[in-house]
Amino acid sequence: MMARDGRKGGFSLLEALLAVLILGVGITGMAEGITAALRTSKEAEHRTAAALLASGTLEEMRAEGFLTEGEKELEPEDSPAPYSIHELVARTPTDGLYEVTITVRLAATMETIHEVKTLLFDPETSSSFAASGAGALALPERRTRP
Repeated sequence: MMARDGRKGGFSLLEALLAVLILGVGITGMAEGITAALRTSKEAEHRTAAALLASGTLEEMRAEGFLTEGEKELEPEDSPAPYSIHELVARTPTDGLYEVTITVRLAATMETIHEVKTLLFDPETSSSFAASGAGALALPERRTRP
């Protein structure tokens, strides 16, 4: 195809290089976006699993029916990723009331992923409960935590 001034029509080398450069920048940006989305998805998966582990640990403590003051490090056997669960039970000034903190960390980096703090009441250890005369009720015998 001939142009009006006698040159052949088509793309010059400079135009082709510029098109390849623009296409390369676009593809690189898209690849970075996909990588960031996958990384964010994995982090969300870790946070969700950690929240479920923390909630499950707290529910197990409630279901046991008693609290033992102190710290404990737990390693869940069937967790989807290597997590470390730190359990802290501390007495508060109110008799029978305990502050419970469950911290879930990624075991490889010890990065805290999720932390739950709550107050739990253990009426069986409350001395005011026994002193009030309510101790005459038939309460189940206290078990000890292994």
